[in-house]
Amino acid sequence: MNRTYTITISLIVAMGGFLLGFDSAVISGAINGIRTYFEMSDWELGFAVGCVIFGAMAGNILAGPLSDKFGRKKILIITALLFIISALWSASATNYVSFVIARIIGGVGIGGAILIAPIYIAEIAPPKLRGSLVSLNQLNIVLGISVAYFSNYFMKDLDGESWRWMLGVEVIPAAIYFLGLFLVPKSPRWLIKKFNQVNVAKNTLIKIGGEAFADKTIIEIKKGIDKKETKGTYADFFSKRMKTIVIIAFGLAFFQQITGINAIFYYAPTIFEQAGGSTDASFLQAIVVGLTNLIFTFVAIFLIDRLGRKPLLIIGTSAMAIALSMATLAFNNATYNFNDTTIEKISNAKTKIALNKLNRVSFSSQKELFASVEPLLNESQFREFKQSEVKNFININATLVLIAILLYVAAFAISLGPVMWTMLSEIFPGNIKGIAISIVGFFNSLVSYTVTQFFPWELTNLGPTVTFAIYAGMAVLSLVFVYKYVIETKGKTLEELEELLITS
Repeated sequence: MNRTYTITISLIVAMGGFLLGFDSAVISGAINGIRTYFEMSDWELGFAVGCVIFGAMAGNILAGPLSDKFGRKKILIITALLFIISALWSASATNYVSFVIARIIGGVGIGGAILIAPIYIAEIAPPKLRGSLVSLNQLNIVLGISVAYFSNYFMKDLDGESWRWMLGVEVIPAAIYFLGLFLVPKSPRWLIKKFNQVNVAKNTLIKIGGEAFADKTIIEIKKGIDKKETKGTYADFFSKRMKTIVIIAFGLAFFQQITGINAIFYYAPTIFEQAGGSTDASFLQAIVVGLTNLIFTFVAIFLIDRLGRKPLLIIGTSAMAIALSMATLAFNNATYNFNDTTIEKISNAKTKIALNKLNRVSFSSQKELFASVEPLLNESQFREFKQSEVKNFININATLVLIAILLYVAAFAISLGPVMWTMLSEIFPGNIKGIAISIVGFFNSLVSYTVTQFFPWELTNLGPTVTFAIYAGMAVLSLVFVYKYVIETKGKTLEELEELLITS
């Protein structure tokens, strides 16, 4: 078996995951800059950050069927071009609408890359390496997130509008990805199923695993094709015989996002500022989040084909529930104190004068704080206070918040992060895989958008305590779902899994 060749082409394809992760996290450092430049409200900010997911939904819907028709490789090349266009456009945008359009274009690239890269890798990987190789996509996602946090930290103090540099630098890895994709072969399974090009496919399979591996794989592919007289349709996806697969797929897609992971990645510095950290400290803590994500993704890659998919999900969702409960407790126990020092930090002079009436007053909750502050300010001052000034008054166990976030990210990185995409690439029959992953990916993106859109509003209006409590409750439900519905897929060929999961 030529591990070097297989890993190399898997890493090139998985660079789409790097760009996905970079694009997801780089916006976290640009939030304050774009909020100021485009004069955004909470809702507009949520949309500017989350609109990328609308693009991802379009990418989800289009990428699967198009990859079935034109091939995995061609669609991945197009996603690389979309990343390049988005990076250049968003960095040079001069109005809100133009910025949103640029973000949506990048989202289409994300939607395509996040679906097609795992499919391609699963189709070329030997069964005993499939979990680890598909997880390379998730590894590259978290590597992209980590690099974005580092990039933001070093660019935050650039003269002028540093947010433009933060967003524009993505063009470099996007161009490398575009060029690298021309070096990878077309999917052997796709070549046989689409054009019956057995000899071309066999040459690639020999490079991957040798002559015996190639012959065995081709026999399995043909055996699978013989069972499918017609191309799969949307009706096939929702048919009764697909019930078990659909429950697993939609459940994993829902809980991967509803537990709040993209809220953490998109708004990490904002969360740490809510816990009373300075701008510099919040950016540094975001870097630690990215590194934690990266380290524990390596752990997942090591364990996914050894321990199995379901055990990792059970361990991870349990730890996520604990971590989110810790964050909830930390914010719930926070107090808000007005004194000469904290009042002096207020940037708006009129707000400072108005709130001086609360000097030497403390509040035991954010709700109580807002109730006392609102009558003293006009509407715009109160909105600015909730968005930017409340962090100056909080007295919180910031260490507990940091530990909770790091535990949460580590738990996600060994479970729902990589395992969901690995299982989605495994459980669907080959004749409807493109359609199926597009549908589930669209749903996953829809849930992700909902979380991302509402997070700034939740922080401002519900407060961090209620926000994290909601996510903690969802983590508990995800544990129940995994325990009850998810099956183990490690060590089985794609054809064996089809026989196991499809009901007559």
